[in-house]
Amino acid sequence: MKAPSKNKSSFQLLRQLCEIHAPSGGELPLKEFLKDYVKKEKRKWKTKPEIIDGEEFQDCLILKFGKPRTAIFAHMDSVGFTVRYFNQLLSIGSPDAEAGTKLVGVDSLGAIECELEYDKENHALYKFGRTIERGTTLTYKNDFRETSDFIQTPYLDNRLGIYNALKVAETLKDGVIVFSCWEEHGGGSVPYLAKYVYKKWSVRQALISDITWVSDGVDHGKGVAISLRDRNIPRRTFVEKIISIAQKNKIDYQLEVEGAGSSDGGELQRGSLPFDWCFVGAPEHGAHTPHERVHKKDILSMISLYEAMMKEL
Repeated sequence: MKAPSKNKSSFQLLRQLCEIHAPSGGELPLKEFLKDYVKKEKRKWKTKPEIIDGEEFQDCLILKFGKPRTAIFAHMDSVGFTVRYFNQLLSIGSPDAEAGTKLVGVDSLGAIECELEYDKENHALYKFGRTIERGTTLTYKNDFRETSDFIQTPYLDNRLGIYNALKVAETLKDGVIVFSCWEEHGGGSVPYLAKYVYKKWSVRQALISDITWVSDGVDHGKGVAISLRDRNIPRRTFVEKIISIAQKNKIDYQLEVEGAGSSDGGELQRGSLPFDWCFVGAPEHGAHTPHERVHKKDILSMISLYEAMMKEL
């Protein structure tokens, strides 16, 4: 299977995605970027998708291609912080950053670039020359670093999952791509998104396009991770279909087995609809830190496997 070009310019879209300020609850700027991107690029794609959004979907976005059998779910939101009172910060999701990390945002007084601090009780605070309006959201300052083998930047989780979905969209004939909200802070959008694609097109197979972590059993550069389980356990027969597709197409992959962590797949499993699902994603070092790092080989194998799965499932 032909892999995408490995030159630097091929990751320009990923860089753009990582620059967008869209923590949980504030996904609208990323949704609007995606909608504009699809409108502009779809004329080059094999199948022109139907773009589905509206108030009944809040800030989520659905792309429908041909006659769908399988859905790709990719969450748009990132971890970050909410300004509380005085100089206090509350976590959005589970950010993991050292003191001195640069945080950015905007309030009615203008653009913000402040510093993260911690008090003796390890409460998060901001250091800035003025008071930031309460309720303002802050995210890590973008710092996109690329070498011949690695990409390192804040928010590969889950802008890389979105990038993967958009690359697959270029050649997708039949399928649904669902861009969801709130995954990092407890979820909430997947139940109604899943209900829509199930009722509308009888789709009940889902691939979770998200990023996992490097561990003692999953390493950089050895291929995309196919998760046998995390906190949730997908149906074994469905996962085995995915493994057989990877083997048949000679795509590098690693099997992940974890007892913690969750994703949009957990909401599908706990829901009332008979969805089969599997988490399939590149492993990263430094999850939820400003220094998330992924091997390019794992990105390319992720895209290749998704292309194959959407054809063969």
